[in-house]
Amino acid sequence: MAPQRNTRAGAEAELPEYAGHYHLESRLGSGGMGVVHLARSTSGMKLAVKVVHAEFARDPEFRGRFRQEVAAARRVSGAFTAPVVDADPEAERPWMATLFIPGPTLSDEVKRNGPMPVAQLRRLMAGLAEALRDIHRVGVVHRDLKPSNVLLAEDGPKVIDFGISRPKDSELRTETGKLIGTPPFMAPEQFRRPREVGPAADIFALGSVLVHAATGRGPFDSDSPYVVAYQVVHDEPDLTGVPESLAPLVLRCLAKEPEDRPTPDELMRELRSVAASYDTQAFIPAQRTGDGPAPPSRAEESGPPAGRRVGRKAAVGAGALGLVVVAVLASVQLAGGGDRTPAGRSPHTKVAAFSSWAARPVSEASGMPQCSYGAGTLLCAQPGGAFALSPTDGRLLWHRSAAAGRTSGAPVLADSLVQFCSDGGTLLTALDPRSGDAVWKRRLTDDTTVQYTGGTTLLTGADGTVTGVDGGSGRTKWQRRLPGYSTPSFASFAEDPLAYATTTSQDGAHTRVTAVDPETGAVRWKASLSGVLKPVGSQGGSLFFLAGDRASGATDAVVRYTPLSKVSRRVALAVPRLSPQAGVHGDTVYLLAAEGSLEAVDLAAGRRLWHLETSVSRGSAPVGDGAHVYFTAADGRLLAVDAHDGRLLGQTPPRLGADADKVATSLPTPLVVDGRVYAGAPDGTVFGVAARDPAAW
Repeated sequence: MAPQRNTRAGAEAELPEYAGHYHLESRLGSGGMGVVHLARSTSGMKLAVKVVHAEFARDPEFRGRFRQEVAAARRVSGAFTAPVVDADPEAERPWMATLFIPGPTLSDEVKRNGPMPVAQLRRLMAGLAEALRDIHRVGVVHRDLKPSNVLLAEDGPKVIDFGISRPKDSELRTETGKLIGTPPFMAPEQFRRPREVGPAADIFALGSVLVHAATGRGPFDSDSPYVVAYQVVHDEPDLTGVPESLAPLVLRCLAKEPEDRPTPDELMRELRSVAASYDTQAFIPAQRTGDGPAPPSRAEESGPPAGRRVGRKAAVGAGALGLVVVAVLASVQLAGGGDRTPAGRSPHTKVAAFSSWAARPVSEASGMPQCSYGAGTLLCAQPGGAFALSPTDGRLLWHRSAAAGRTSGAPVLADSLVQFCSDGGTLLTALDPRSGDAVWKRRLTDDTTVQYTGGTTLLTGADGTVTGVDGGSGRTKWQRRLPGYSTPSFASFAEDPLAYATTTSQDGAHTRVTAVDPETGAVRWKASLSGVLKPVGSQGGSLFFLAGDRASGATDAVVRYTPLSKVSRRVALAVPRLSPQAGVHGDTVYLLAAEGSLEAVDLAAGRRLWHLETSVSRGSAPVGDGAHVYFTAADGRLLAVDAHDGRLLGQTPPRLGADADKVATSLPTPLVVDGRVYAGAPDGTVFGVAARDPAAW
């Protein structure tokens, strides 16, 4: 961005000579909140210093917004943004200094040189996807991505100006009736429900920016911002002039509903596939590592044949073929999925035959089935009853109706009988796993909590009394109060003979953990651990916890405690996560937070392995098998991620059904059994897929 002489009249014409210790040399540009100056530090380093306009410096609201911008910019400083060097939001004229990045804005570049060729467009899209990935992973939504906020530096695009961005934990909120953003690059939800704007709005803006870079105009052009707003919400985008190879992906970015747009990681993966489909020599930047950028190939300079452009309808139709290899796999139906040959495997290699299946065994029932595995069958429950399915083909083995009302969790095989709660959680029933016939029933009070632990079921009453119930007969084995607990809540985990009760001190300084033998009610060990802890798994003699902040409710660390050695290890999360679901495999804890952030934390290495922003706004606890991590979404999708690097490998189609407006109280964790994965969906479907090849789902 070339320096300009100051030409503004009035108070702004008198430039301040310094911002803090930084000498302001000339003006780079002016925006709605302030003026950006070219400046130098005492050592001579070039900086871009933004100084708030004088008339706004006296406005408390603008000062608050500027503080928010500084906080957001500091959180996202990195390879794809201008790093913050210094700032003083409390100065008479608040200011923020970032490193000066030589290079034009995307807006200026298109004005001077016209639309970009396809190779540059792919690099731009990949660079912006990487930038948004890093911005979103620290909990920030930009909300104003547009051509003038993209700098074209030598090492790739940089996203600037976080003036209206919002950290998810910010106390500032959009005021009723105010539209925050630039209409041609705003997402539909920014007009319809601005208080609910999330990361997907930046993906919509990315699509609009790509259309501008490819054509010199936006996908929703008009002289009137009101007309633009209407078109963004209601009309299809105009992709005339967008290269054929990119049009389908741009169209996905411009989907009206946030959940239909790709994540930054999906964009980068599909861009590599698009490049391979259309121009195997074209350079597509890979996700950045410490090795520096890869050199461009010679083909990048040549670009596509002249005139290779398509109109809007052609782009949606013929152009969509360019993504058929990668996009159709995300929406392929389950039938026949087991016949595919995984990449790298000879078609003559013998593999255990398994064809994916999907079944809705109880046609009159609705709601997401919750299933477990036992006695060689899938044991499932949903409102109105329980049933068993063949894991091989989904064939219904038996179905038993229950009293009206919701069921409580998946059935569990306990002492060779199938136990499940129904009638709003007030009736505990044990069934014969072969026939589904009732063996015993036990009526519970409304306030009783139930924890299955193998052969013994623990019932905790409102008065704190814990009752151990024999799984085979339904009779009481023991009954007692747990010292130090008013109403203990238990957690138990597969292949761990103990149940764990936890209680946190009033100040949140420590959590008491008590290990109880379900067979006798005897306490096996106790420990007092620092912080607010929630048990999420047990592996190799160690217990794993999520550690949180009592005030905010966010999870900020993962903890492993080994009772034999009485040693605990704590690994802090890079960013606090809201309401995460967690699963444990070996020494690795997988966390899926609200709004779709999935990450793997290795307790042995003491660090985060990888992080992925998914398209799942609400998901189940993730489960790993060493090769993959699986989780279900509220819309019925089953998703698989590479356990080693966090790449999304495949997903099944959504299965919402007639009750799409209802929210399930809990989402069932997928079951991984003998190389197969089983899950339930809101339309009442239970389905099974081969674990070895998620791309074929």
